[in-house]
Amino acid sequence: MSSYKLEAGTAQHIGNRPQQNDRVALMTGARAPGYVLAILSDGIAGAAASEQVLHTAKQVFDLFKPADGPGIERLEQLLRDIVQETHLVIKMNAVTTGLEAHASFVGLILSPHGEAVWAHVGDSRLYHFQDGACLARTSDAGYVEHLVASDRLPPDAAKNHRKSKLLVNVLGNGRKDPFVAIGHHGGLAAGDVFLLASDGLWHFFTDAELGAATARATPRQASEMLINKAAERSQGKGGNCTMAILKLVRPPQDAGNYTVEKLRRAV
Repeated sequence: MSSYKLEAGTAQHIGNRPQQNDRVALMTGARAPGYVLAILSDGIAGAAASEQVLHTAKQVFDLFKPADGPGIERLEQLLRDIVQETHLVIKMNAVTTGLEAHASFVGLILSPHGEAVWAHVGDSRLYHFQDGACLARTSDAGYVEHLVASDRLPPDAAKNHRKSKLLVNVLGNGRKDPFVAIGHHGGLAAGDVFLLASDGLWHFFTDAELGAATARATPRQASEMLINKAAERSQGKGGNCTMAILKLVRPPQDAGNYTVEKLRRAV
């Protein structure tokens, strides 16, 4: 029997924007029982690209057959496949329509073997908390290192270079393939919490605040509190605010197995 159960949910608020360009979803695989995929995408200049992220993710995940414990590397490749296929489709759509669309990407896979694997492109983020403490979060540090290695820029120049802006590292960029940052964690246990968030949310909170909010409440309660606080802190200038929270909690204890005779004596 698993030492934890999963509580999960998604939430969105349009913020002070004319439309909602973020998209978020929790998925189970058609051929992968026990596996969960969380996807969040922030569409740039519309929701077409972020819609495509969810559509392609479902198609790829539904074809995934894990067999007996596929391992971290295969789960990493699954996320890379989602990114690359979505990137190609968005670029092809741009050729057909004449309109270029972009999107960020953050994806998380939880396996029934106690493994978590995540990937991200752009300015949406993933956080991993354990009992409120932040163990890991995505950032643009990996992309800056990529610029140093691939474009041969000095580290200081890369940090200030226009290409270090995450809006350039996106799905659908016709001039540059997306740089995919990968992370993983084994030995999942009760107390682990994963938060996927668009910049309309994480921009207004410290890591400690996000860890405390998700540790102390259910995903629904935490998301309501975070959305309300983000709206307050943005002072009417907030963007689309979107999140997915996946929380591992201890399963309830089995109830006592009382017999009819014992119940009669109790009465």
